[in-house]
Amino acid sequence: MEKIQSNITLKPIEAFVITLFLLGGISSAIIFAGVVPHIPIVLAIMCLIGFGLYKKISIKELEDGLTSGAKTGLGAVFIFFFIGMLISSWMASGTIPTFIYMALDVVNGKFFYAIAFAVSSIIGLSIGSSLTTAATIGVAFMSVSSALGLSEALTAGAVISGAFFGDKMSPLSDTTNLASMIVKVDLFDHIRNMALTTIPAFIISFFLFAIFSPGEAAANFSNLVLLKETLVKEEYVHWYSLAPFLILAYLAIKKVSAITTLSASILSALLISFFVQKNFGLEKMMNLLYFGFKSDTGVQEVDSLLTRGGMESMMFSISLVLLALSMGGLLFKLGILPALLEGMKKYLNSVPALITSTAGTAIGINFLLGEQYLSILLTGNAYQESYDKASLHPRNLSRVLEDAGTVINPLVPWGVCGVFLTGVLGVETINYLPFTFFCLLSPILTVIYGMTGFTITKK
Repeated sequence: MEKIQSNITLKPIEAFVITLFLLGGISSAIIFAGVVPHIPIVLAIMCLIGFGLYKKISIKELEDGLTSGAKTGLGAVFIFFFIGMLISSWMASGTIPTFIYMALDVVNGKFFYAIAFAVSSIIGLSIGSSLTTAATIGVAFMSVSSALGLSEALTAGAVISGAFFGDKMSPLSDTTNLASMIVKVDLFDHIRNMALTTIPAFIISFFLFAIFSPGEAAANFSNLVLLKETLVKEEYVHWYSLAPFLILAYLAIKKVSAITTLSASILSALLISFFVQKNFGLEKMMNLLYFGFKSDTGVQEVDSLLTRGGMESMMFSISLVLLALSMGGLLFKLGILPALLEGMKKYLNSVPALITSTAGTAIGINFLLGEQYLSILLTGNAYQESYDKASLHPRNLSRVLEDAGTVINPLVPWGVCGVFLTGVLGVETINYLPFTFFCLLSPILTVIYGMTGFTITKK
């Protein structure tokens, strides 16, 4: 968006008031009215167009701002389509079900919180969705925790921490793809760089959960046993189903482009699906890629876990990306974002200040709007030029967007994730918040790295 030229020059205070008005309206609609973020963003775009016309900017110039902003997200759109197909093909080939089975196989009463954290991490990494992980395996862990007489808040903290580790690091995650594409960084380069803050946060969190865990416990693990038995009964678990993952991992290590890597993994998964699925023909394969995989085992927990993927499932994220980027294009065209950055320049004269300010902005948008997608989109757009002028590689920005954007939303009581997790896990956000060690550590570590210059890369 740095190529979009502003038609007018605003004072920083004017830009601040306009931004506060827009974000306040969007946040009120999302938090208090409970609407999806698309509608208030469209209304915000209308307000910006009205402001532009008031400033005597032609409608053609304003439309150019909209389309120029949307164009910057076309790369993300293509990746999202491929991710949707990858998820559905991995479900059909048994790749994700096999990972889930392997994870559940290690669950027992000993070191319960640490295991719940690790298993949720693996499953979150496998399916790329924190909320789905929490709503399925997370609910199972809450039931076991209740049977063991353990802390529900700690269990919820372990599940959420693991689920958001997986969401953050999975190439299947929409937020991970969004953060990499918004600043034009290769997906797997972004993940590798993000591991430098994420892995230490994971290790520290694991040890903290191990310390809090009971040494030994006994309980009825019928819920988890049922999941495992159903996966085996439906013949979803096979050693060769891991091949698509191994292909993905190999090509990612070799730094092959994301679309080529995803395509190879999708094709291999579709081939394996002919051996795993019954009556898997060409028509079913085509429908699978668009509509996603539909599980019909009769076990609600399994069906909820496995019914995922497809190009259609990505439409929510794609439409939100395009609308938010279009709004960002208008914010540049009207000189609002340039004016804000100009006003902040005196505070962004060093790398530590830039990293800290980026993290603070992402966290602030999460609390103000209650929406993690917008915390990534708006922060990424606002700081790209500043990172460029500081000669910092864009992957520094994409990492901060996830460290302080993706993992913060579950800690916001009125946030989309916070509300959802409280509903499905039955624990108030304020109660589990102190135990979401991974989510709390991620922004702290990214700020520390920024202050010390550790792993901060130049262009």
